Amino acid sequence: MSSPSPIPAGKGVPDFASSAPPSSVWDRISTWASENKAVVYTIAGVAIVVTGAGVAYYLTDTKTTTVGRDAPKKSSKKEKRRKKEEEKKPADVEKGATETKPKAPTVESADELPDVDETTVGSLSEQERKEYAAKLKAAGNTAYGSKDYNKAIDLYGKAILCKPDPIFYSNRAACYNALGQWEKVIEDTTAAINLDNEYVKALNRRANAYEHLEKFSEALLDFTASCIIDGFRNEGSAQAVERLLKKVAEAKGKEILASKDKRLPSPTFVTNYLQSFRARPPPAGLELSVEIPEDIGKGQLQLGLRAMDKKTGDGYEEAAAAFDKALELGGLGEYEAFAYNMRGTFRYLRGENLEALGDLTKSVDLQPALTQSFIKRASMHLELGNKDAAADDFEKAMEQNSDDPDIYYHRAQLHFILGEFAEAAKDYQKSIDLDGKFIFSHIQLGVTQYKMGSIASSMATFRRCIKNFDKVPDVYNYYGELLLDQQKYQEAIEKFDTAVEMEKQSKPLGMNVLPLINKALALFQWKQDFAEAEKLCQKALIIDPECDIAVATMAQLLLQQGKVTEALTYFERAAELSRTEGEIVNALSYAEATRTQLEVQEKYPQLANRLQGMSGGFGGGAPSAMR
Repeated sequence: MSSPSPIPAGKGVPDFASSAPPSSVWDRISTWASENKAVVYTIAGVAIVVTGAGVAYYLTDTKTTTVGRDAPKKSSKKEKRRKKEEEKKPADVEKGATETKPKAPTVESADELPDVDETTVGSLSEQERKEYAAKLKAAGNTAYGSKDYNKAIDLYGKAILCKPDPIFYSNRAACYNALGQWEKVIEDTTAAINLDNEYVKALNRRANAYEHLEKFSEALLDFTASCIIDGFRNEGSAQAVERLLKKVAEAKGKEILASKDKRLPSPTFVTNYLQSFRARPPPAGLELSVEIPEDIGKGQLQLGLRAMDKKTGDGYEEAAAAFDKALELGGLGEYEAFAYNMRGTFRYLRGENLEALGDLTKSVDLQPALTQSFIKRASMHLELGNKDAAADDFEKAMEQNSDDPDIYYHRAQLHFILGEFAEAAKDYQKSIDLDGKFIFSHIQLGVTQYKMGSIASSMATFRRCIKNFDKVPDVYNYYGELLLDQQKYQEAIEKFDTAVEMEKQSKPLGMNVLPLINKALALFQWKQDFAEAEKLCQKALIIDPECDIAVATMAQLLLQQGKVTEALTYFERAAELSRTEGEIVNALSYAEATRTQLEVQEKYPQLANRLQGMSGGFGGGAPSAMR
């Protein structure tokens, strides 16, 4: 087989832990965060809400956006061209402030330049120092322009002796920058910033040096402060923040993964994954009605199946332990392939992907007819970014049983993730044709039609679902999501309420908390009802404390209200609960953005009011739709 093809740029890594579409709650949260970037990049203590006028923002869209009552007038073409040229030369030295002077100093020959040092500068008058500094700086600029950086460093150093000016320090830092002497750059830019703590060019130079030294957190802090001081007008600085957020988050994410205890995710997550496969009876001989001693492998297999039926966190932990024990005890005979399938499933859910792949490979080697093992292995390959291996496993499964509807359902997931919606719709329909009783094929078909822009077809599919599966809460939950996307808030909330009530009746101990979270998002989006939205998230977390989606939603709600320190705690908790490196990095990106804003507030408290003024006010109007 050819080398693995990675998931295309811009495509998310699939989440096969949900029977719902991968574009479900997490996708809407992420999209909302992208569309409402000021919530993430807002100075601590300033609660900016999207208003009719909008807000200044940046994250994945680095276009300049400065709006509000006091928005500056559009620049002329000439001005825009000048700014672009300046941004192309970030390391250029500065000529100095545009002061009213009789005449700019001329550049003199080396013999005419004043010769000063620490012993002679004290004898100069204040006026002589000022004049000497101007001459030395002008000569330094000339040397810099000729790329004679060492000479320029010497001349700027003498100018600094005469007059400790932030521009002189910054210009000398530019020379060190050209020579790659990053520690010296930091030393001189720090001196410049101490003299002028809103010196944007010095902040950017120091940030660049920090980044070269792989001090990403320090670089992130400087670039963020620079963006706020400059009113988010410098696209290069905004892009640097985005880049550094990713670097900081990736570095911390690797540390978390290395030390992370392998444990099962929330019961909501596990339940959604397990129910993405059609319910099948236990293998003949392992039925719960059959009495099997628990001290043998088969007995542990049966115990694991019984524990899974609880659909609770403790139940799933008990099941995982039982499947481990079953293989340890052995003597499984015809059930060995099934045992490897189940242990591989729970290893995958714990994030032990390589071990899970090994178990599923043993399962298909022992019993190729157990197509579910091929399907599960395909989804793991896809999560690891190897779509070719995933496609290959689907083909192998079809060779064993081309009438297995689960094959088409999960292959449709692959197409959905890759944005191949027409192919996904065909496979979902094929899955329905083979077995029309599996609700999630219908739900996913409706969502896929929606993604393709066939709104009427999608709504018709969901109405048929409600008619044919009127006692299944998931139908109402995901139909509500599509209504929410269309800003039909009242109808969406009614559907979420119906789903919640059904969950309570059918699964009181292991209810799916997603309808509660969806209702929280709807109330926030529709009425800015933070109090009720928070209550719903808290309720979800009481039911399922490990639910990463509930934690992330709570973090966004708190951040939207300016409760930055509390939001940071929830973002960090979301990272702890995440299974994969991509999920951890996503959560940590928000955490680091929030932490950086707190640090900026502490270091530059004067910037809080400035950013508040840039927002054009806050508190009114509803935010953009969380698509």
